[in-house]
Amino acid sequence: MSVAPWRGDLAGALHRNRRLPYARYLQLATIGADGRPANRTVVFRGFEENSDRLQIITDARSQKVGQITENAWGEACWYFPKTREQFRLSGRSILVGADCTEAFLQRARRTAWEKLSDRAREGFAWPQPGQPRAGLEAFEVATPDPSEPLPQFCLLLLDPDRVDLLQLRSHPHDRRLYLRQEDGTWLVREVNP
Repeated sequence: MSVAPWRGDLAGALHRNRRLPYARYLQLATIGADGRPANRTVVFRGFEENSDRLQIITDARSQKVGQITENAWGEACWYFPKTREQFRLSGRSILVGADCTEAFLQRARRTAWEKLSDRAREGFAWPQPGQPRAGLEAFEVATPDPSEPLPQFCLLLLDPDRVDLLQLRSHPHDRRLYLRQEDGTWLVREVNP
């Protein structure tokens, strides 16, 4: 598999902003069953092996899972403050939960779980997200097995078919659109900012 042309730009932005701990955070927007947009900050967990799909983790009990199930379209917006670059990555979301039957996706889910810190794994054993606040004792959980994902642990993959890169350092600003074609190749267009 060849790497999408926008990956080099994104890798460069990540590298140049690597000293900023929040450079791995991006915003993910989805559409709920009621047609309303929902936006939240998530952590970039790398790319799926041999793929251009961004990896994000989530809890099967969270609202975003229902939004992804109802409407698989999503868009991530990622701003790198040091280099003043914005990436908007739009495409289909793929939810990989405990019930996924594709072996390679389950391997990716397990690998993502294994890479988490113990503290991050513990969050998946907490009470259900979005419900009335539980007492503190409900959050005192045993550390889950690092080799076996909890059933509510999901890997969320964003498979971009459109990437909009805006570089704000130059005057005038530079903007490129990357559009995935039917045959899997990418069309690159310089456009006005």
